[in-house]
Amino acid sequence: MSSTDPALELVVGSPDGSAYDAVLGGLVADGVASGIAAGDATLWGPAAEDEAGKRLGWTSLSTRSRPLVDEVAALREELRAAGVTRVVLCGMGGSSLAPEVICEAAGVALDVLDSSDPDFVRAALVRLDETVVVVSSKSGGTVETDSQKRVFEQAFTDAGIDPAGRIVVVTDPGSPLEQSAREAGYRVFLADPEVGGRYSALTAFGLVPSGLAGVDTGRLLDEAEAVRPLLEADSPDNPGLRLGALLGAANRAGADKMVLVNAGASYAGFGDWAEQLVAESTGKDGKGILPVVVGREDAPNLTASTRDEVLVTFGPDHAAGDADAPSSGWGAHVDATLGAQLLLWEHATAVAGRVIGINPFDQPDVESAKAAAREMLDGGGTSPTPLFTEGAITVYASEGWLPPGVDDVEHAVRALLAHLDPDHGYVAVQAYLDRHRDATLARVRDGLARRTGRPTTFGWGPRFLHSTGQYHKGGPDTGVYLQVTGEPEADLAVPGREFTLHEFLTAQAVGDGSVLAAKGRPVLRLHLSSPAELDVVRQVLG
Repeated sequence: MSSTDPALELVVGSPDGSAYDAVLGGLVADGVASGIAAGDATLWGPAAEDEAGKRLGWTSLSTRSRPLVDEVAALREELRAAGVTRVVLCGMGGSSLAPEVICEAAGVALDVLDSSDPDFVRAALVRLDETVVVVSSKSGGTVETDSQKRVFEQAFTDAGIDPAGRIVVVTDPGSPLEQSAREAGYRVFLADPEVGGRYSALTAFGLVPSGLAGVDTGRLLDEAEAVRPLLEADSPDNPGLRLGALLGAANRAGADKMVLVNAGASYAGFGDWAEQLVAESTGKDGKGILPVVVGREDAPNLTASTRDEVLVTFGPDHAAGDADAPSSGWGAHVDATLGAQLLLWEHATAVAGRVIGINPFDQPDVESAKAAAREMLDGGGTSPTPLFTEGAITVYASEGWLPPGVDDVEHAVRALLAHLDPDHGYVAVQAYLDRHRDATLARVRDGLARRTGRPTTFGWGPRFLHSTGQYHKGGPDTGVYLQVTGEPEADLAVPGREFTLHEFLTAQAVGDGSVLAAKGRPVLRLHLSSPAELDVVRQVLG
């Protein structure tokens, strides 16, 4: 089935047209699209009503965010007149992924700082005389973002630059960050408190850093507004209902992974944004949709696929055919402007949540990893004991799954992969390293996918903790988890805090691993003695 609009084209396929039509027809009959637009918090059941009632402001942002366009443009011109042309964004999850893809689509530079790795952070402390830093945190208490802010404040001060003229804050009204930022004299933009972080692309979180970097954010809002009537209509032609029905019906039928690939769109990073939206929104109560972002249309997991995957391409170049037909029969192709894509996927994710039977607006398992990391930093956690060291790699593993006598890295990896369910399992690689310097490590995703024949994801820590991290802990118990950590070139102190960045990053990895282990998930951690040893891990993982 397909539908075409000047701003959006959607093609969907299912192995059972009657089942899909029944789900879509029920959504239309229940007035779900118009209900979402009207802010009906009852659509996801009584248990979700309180949270949904505070999280539906995203539906009308294409009009309500208009005043930001000129306000941000004026600040940009003011900064440019002072020679400040480089924009650094400190933020996590929805606060960083949306601006990253928006700027990518527009072809403008934005330095996204979404890591606690000291080498990664240190590399951003350059060209301070021409740099403005946007600090984005919805809660105002995100430790990663606060740490980055403190590092930049110190760097500006050491360079003889007043931070008050170089730091811009985006946060919710009343947050602790708003108060401290105003006391420090920083420019503050307040976001809509009725929009959750992963639905915030068209709020100040998406528009302020993008606009300062040079994006025509008014055009982005125009693109979203152009498809808004389609998405609010109780019609079987509504693309939000159709895509949401496809994802939800496929999930009910056992296709609980969604492979995403760019098919010629100018915004290749859109997959990472959609990954956090879908995974964090749906991965809970033992249910969910696991996005698997792949790099090209011949990548393993897309070609060939498994029967528990929905295949989704975005962009203008996809040509459907037998070679890339999904094994499950469930698939979709979307071609749209970026603003239209953002709003479409927000609607579709909310719809899929209703079909699956979960609350798409909470994230009940994200806090557990944060609490475990805090406990480690406070000295209350238990430091893990290594199993063995082989050359440059020290190996750690959660209890209960590794056979006795394993004393080399290759056999430890084999033992982890042996725990994969051949029909429903997936591999999650989690690299707590410098994602720019160590970017080639991401290639192991394809190798492990070929090796296992199972869906395989790759995430940079701590970035993925605000994305697929919710699914790992709250979704189906079908994953095996491979962490890669390492010693940095040099550590970096966090001014005003008792921990360093490396200590914090290690606490995040160990803390998340401990939460996964407590839920019975198999976790293997490979720790490198130095960044120079990255090739050793790549060779082991293939």
